[in-house]
Amino acid sequence: MLIQWFPGHMAKAKRLVQDHLKLVDVVIELVDARIPGSSRNPMIAEIVQGKPRIVALNKADLADPRLTRQWVAAFKQEGVSAVAVDSLGGKGLQDLIAVTKAAAGEKMLALAAKGRKARAVRAMIIGIPNVGKSSLINRLAGTGNVKTGDRPGVTKGKQWIRVGSDFELLDTPGILWPKFEDPETGIKLALTGAISDEVVDVEELAHRLLRQLRESCPERLAERYKLDDLPESNADLLINIGKKRGFLQAGGVVDLDKAARTVLLEFRAGKMGPLTLDRP
Repeated sequence: MLIQWFPGHMAKAKRLVQDHLKLVDVVIELVDARIPGSSRNPMIAEIVQGKPRIVALNKADLADPRLTRQWVAAFKQEGVSAVAVDSLGGKGLQDLIAVTKAAAGEKMLALAAKGRKARAVRAMIIGIPNVGKSSLINRLAGTGNVKTGDRPGVTKGKQWIRVGSDFELLDTPGILWPKFEDPETGIKLALTGAISDEVVDVEELAHRLLRQLRESCPERLAERYKLDDLPESNADLLINIGKKRGFLQAGGVVDLDKAARTVLLEFRAGKMGPLTLDRP
């Protein structure tokens, strides 16, 4: 399955980020901890133009903690500070603020040396759609004033969010890039919901996920859908899941679309336990 998706609003979002980059001291690049490599936008290094950058691995509660630690170490080896966070549970957020402020330290000292009045550290949140940017900002700000959603493209424009007295965040729309060099990248983005289900074959995508789950955690897969054994074919496996859940149409035929969407949604919600699809 070949997935390419670069809607017009993504190009507009790129221009918006570039236009407002001069307003910030640090860039926080938000990635999905389940796919830390696949959810990085290779355009970002070019876009941020040498600004200090922090990688925040969000949704760490849904990812394998052992692999998350390996990813944090791998980013640090690249010279990029990285922090694992759970924006919904609140874990790791204070660490993220501390690391971001430290990254802006040189800029703050330079401003003070010029006699400039002390001001808040300003950071830009950037990343692909549906990695949890708005949820992260809501948690940091302690409010619900940023629109959130479980589908790509909910955040439309820029917003400044005050966090305490000395920290400000600039939210931006998610940005995908025009072409995925590795087809697997597009598939992983679709699996985690960064690409809308409306532009993919959900049944084929479910087959790919079932293959991954069969390899990574067959016992969890069998337990989740109350299966005594896993058939060799992913197509048969999806049929069995549909039967177990009662997704039957006239004549006892399984509603494969409903079964496929259920498997995808339950994976994204962490119903099968913590899983990481990318390895460092």
